[in-house]
Amino acid sequence: MTAAIILGLVIGLALGSLGGGGSILAVPVLAHLAGQSAPAATATALVAVGVSAAVGSVGHARKGHVRWGAAAAFVATGVVGSWVGTRLNGTIDGDVLLLAFSGLVVVAAHRMLFACPTCTNVGEDRALAAEELISIHQGADGRLAATAPVGRSDRAVTDPPATVWRLETNGSQLPGWADPAVIERNHDADRRLAKVVVAGSVVGLLTGLFGVGGGFVIVPALTLALGLNMPKAIGTSLVIIVGNALVALGFRGLGAVDWGVAVGFTSTMLVGSLAGSTLAPRLPVDKTLKAFAGLLLAVAVANGIAAGWAIWG
Repeated sequence: MTAAIILGLVIGLALGSLGGGGSILAVPVLAHLAGQSAPAATATALVAVGVSAAVGSVGHARKGHVRWGAAAAFVATGVVGSWVGTRLNGTIDGDVLLLAFSGLVVVAAHRMLFACPTCTNVGEDRALAAEELISIHQGADGRLAATAPVGRSDRAVTDPPATVWRLETNGSQLPGWADPAVIERNHDADRRLAKVVVAGSVVGLLTGLFGVGGGFVIVPALTLALGLNMPKAIGTSLVIIVGNALVALGFRGLGAVDWGVAVGFTSTMLVGSLAGSTLAPRLPVDKTLKAFAGLLLAVAVANGIAAGWAIWG
């Protein structure tokens, strides 16, 4: 039990600094070091992960690193998946659940190492373009021009909103939505929305089934589908983890939680999460991800051996 509480500090550090990943260690720690059954461990993990993510998100929110709309969309799309995962959790044998969990940990480690090389270097937040107030005026050549307002940039905006009617040189008018570039933008927006729906549903399922936050899915989805830079992806992922944990706990009921273990484990995770959110801007992301991925692989092997031995030994 003492070892489990100490490791809670390590998990909190990962959760606060990486926006996820640490929560995936909570279940094997609670199952093997705190002696909980798989269903109890996943329920207790929901409390620990949800509370720690909530506290860790405060610092990110104060810095403006949370996109609330994106967070709400992720949580909303994950409700059905969370319900399905919760129902499956109550029907699958505990050792089988832990063995499957090892596979999930391997997937998480693989994504950290290989699957998303651009997630840590996406540059400016592309979503800011949609939030800019655009000034529209008619240029000398008879076309509509758009410039960013004072305080943003002096550059011309070559991609004005779809609602703008453009003046062509022949004097005819074409609605902005008929412009090929606008059509392509709309298609791109549809593709991004589809990615958010799929990712949100998968994360909800994982949260309900395994009691994990799913940051290893959320952060890549936020960077690649929505174009958030890494700090905003981390802050937003923490808010999503909180929402998903609350939804999953609502489906399970508070009686499924071992509160004696949850309080001590969560307390150390809180300390780690606060420290992690403070250290996040100073940490070399690539090296941190690789080191933590190595730890995940070690945990996956140990947990898989223990679960496999219980099933077939």
